[in-house]
Amino acid sequence: MDADRDRLATVPTVRTGPERAARPPAGGVVDVGYRPITDVNHTPGGQDRGGWVGTAGVVVAAAVPLAFLAIFFAYPVAALVARGFITDGALDLGGVAEVFSSSRTWRIIGLTFAQAILGTLGAVLLGVPGAYVLYCRSFPGRTLVRALVTVPFVLPTVVVGVAFRSLLASSGPLGFLGLDGTFTAIVLALVFFNYAVVVRTVGGLWERLDPRTAQAARALGASPARAFLTVTLPALGPAIASAASVVFLFCATAFGVVLVLGGLQFGTVETEIWIQTTQFLNLRAASVLSVVQLVVVVAALAVFSRTRARRERALTLHGSPARTAPLQLTRRGRPGSDLLPAVVTAVVAGVLLLAPMLTLLLRSLRTPDGWGLDNYWALGSTGGDNALTVTVWQAAANSLRIAVDATTLAVLMGVLVALVVSRRPRSAAGRRAVAWLDGAVMLPLGVSAVTVGFGFLIALNHPPLDLRSSPVLIPIAQAIVALPLVVRTVLPVLRAIDPRQRQVAAVLGATPLRVLLTVDGPYLVRSLGLAIGFAFAVSLGEFGATSFLSRPDRPTLPVVVFRLIGQPGALNQGMALAAAVVLALLTATVMGLAERLRGEHAGEI
Repeated sequence: MDADRDRLATVPTVRTGPERAARPPAGGVVDVGYRPITDVNHTPGGQDRGGWVGTAGVVVAAAVPLAFLAIFFAYPVAALVARGFITDGALDLGGVAEVFSSSRTWRIIGLTFAQAILGTLGAVLLGVPGAYVLYCRSFPGRTLVRALVTVPFVLPTVVVGVAFRSLLASSGPLGFLGLDGTFTAIVLALVFFNYAVVVRTVGGLWERLDPRTAQAARALGASPARAFLTVTLPALGPAIASAASVVFLFCATAFGVVLVLGGLQFGTVETEIWIQTTQFLNLRAASVLSVVQLVVVVAALAVFSRTRARRERALTLHGSPARTAPLQLTRRGRPGSDLLPAVVTAVVAGVLLLAPMLTLLLRSLRTPDGWGLDNYWALGSTGGDNALTVTVWQAAANSLRIAVDATTLAVLMGVLVALVVSRRPRSAAGRRAVAWLDGAVMLPLGVSAVTVGFGFLIALNHPPLDLRSSPVLIPIAQAIVALPLVVRTVLPVLRAIDPRQRQVAAVLGATPLRVLLTVDGPYLVRSLGLAIGFAFAVSLGEFGATSFLSRPDRPTLPVVVFRLIGQPGALNQGMALAAAVVLALLTATVMGLAERLRGEHAGEI
């Protein structure tokens, strides 16, 4: 065994002359010599062949997305924040004292942390059993269930808020619980959104764990519960911590759900930024609150970065998903029992995930005259009293066109970032540069979409970047939102590639570009299906920044839904619900296709 391990820690030495030209024997095994790895990034001649396109290519690949983020993310956000700290060209910190001396600010900060912590705990506790059922067991319709679980994650937040209010209202199916307008309703809606993050992140690692360690514990007499707590759970720790940090970030920056379900009573930092910006035009207070939000985001990203590194090292332990076993519903306590996680997953899927969506569907079929498709037929009109400037179908077409552009841009930038960040430089400076690039790309996940959209209007309104009337502004904003998800989907795949594959290809004479195409390329292609699906679905449902940037004659589907919800009349309300159902079907279709394209090495959120 020791000799075998020593042999695995080496790379083949290429033979020259007749030995290299000789055909391999019938068994397909070539007798090659081995030498220890002394310089994993260089060939014996000393030329750098380990990089995928060399140093210049790495610099260019990192510079393009960095320039994109600098122009269309950092600059607009900085311009908006500067409005609160600079007065007449001089630094003015009076706004900071004004904001933090208010008891309202501290109440909002407290509510933000409370909802983020409780939402994270709920998503993790319910998501881990779901990860086991959906990724480690097989049953008919599993692919469809995975896609449906993901749909809430990409639905417009305002729509989900209305669906939960309909579900929990006194006249709704769960009205007897008395949760309408409560803090509990907000937490449940946040768990609804982020359940898929935990399921996909934890499930993506769980299906790759070597099952023999848990089997060995069971063979030595450990009960199923003890084997899970002592063997499986510690192995899943990095993935659970990684998912929890991302969910915390999403919960702390939730907007539409809190605005609809909580109103002013349960406001958070995110909703307060919107209120101060749009209703009071108090940019100083909004800027200070944006800085507070950035501090929370940076802290969450620091935790995420540390836990993600451990998770990616664990992914290399098992190159492909372990073979899943059929779901076995046996009595609790017996070996191989799946009853408890199956029941938990079924209850969550039925009550927490499907109930709001089913309520939305049923209400869209309800008309003043009874049940029917009148609300859907009305989607070809502009609503009651011409509430819209275009029909809902025209808005849907706008959303699809914008989503194509945003997805193309997000995937292009995301792949470049993933290719750079997936490398492990030998120098400390190189490792720090990679870590900074990874952190910079993740920042759009936590910065308020309201801040980004309003920053676009403030910063990109004069030459040479006067883009306020340009149709490219919305795809750019949506690409910024989708970019971190593309990176998080593609990066684990590239990180999991055994670096010795690249080394062997380089030693055998492959150019850096050929190493990229032949070694990284096949793995990259397998993950692109899911990355494209996420980017497209997120673009379809993006509302925060788009609500600032969309023109009246070119609204997107989420913007139209929000406008219809705010208009009086049964026709407008019914059209809003029908349009929301159309949007949900579009996202479900996109994610279903992405699941079919998902290779066995595809990454997760």
